[in-house]
Amino acid sequence: MGLLDILLGRTKPVAPDLDQLFALPSAAVTLQAAAGFTPTGVGAVCFATVEGAAFVQTHREVQALLDADADRAGPPVELTQDGYGYSWLVSRRTPDQLPQLVNDLHAVNSSMEVNGFGPQLLCSLAAFEDARGRRLALVYLYKRGTFYPFAPLPGTAERRDSALELQVKAQLADDLRTEQDLSRWFPVWGAPGL
Repeated sequence: MGLLDILLGRTKPVAPDLDQLFALPSAAVTLQAAAGFTPTGVGAVCFATVEGAAFVQTHREVQALLDADADRAGPPVELTQDGYGYSWLVSRRTPDQLPQLVNDLHAVNSSMEVNGFGPQLLCSLAAFEDARGRRLALVYLYKRGTFYPFAPLPGTAERRDSALELQVKAQLADDLRTEQDLSRWFPVWGAPGL
């Protein structure tokens, strides 16, 4: 970063730190104790839609890597697209397998990054639910290296529970590197598991 960048207020982008994903299991313990949310077993990686043979090959590699896990039942990685045109690679585990789910998310992100699709990666999430049926996702922003909570309100309208999101942010302050800029807490409507 040069002097001109400093004078013009440009900042160097934060490098993705995929190892931050490994903080999710301990954050889940805090989240359950403080707010009653437990993992659903669904996690996903979101990216700008990619087409072509290189992506098909990467998807096959990820699938083969995760297929090698003998503890998994069903398809390891499912490719879906939401109503906004974003693609999701979805991993499903049992709710008590959050560490394995985090390993899946890390492997998907790493494989896409290694194969040149890092610029298309947007976020990863792990889904949670409480006894009242409220849904919550802990969303990892790939390009920022931070997390934020996303809590959609039930129903058809795209509305979120901002009070719950702020409560969860405060509860997980010691467990996760939280995104401090609330304008970057993007809604992930139509995300798998929510």
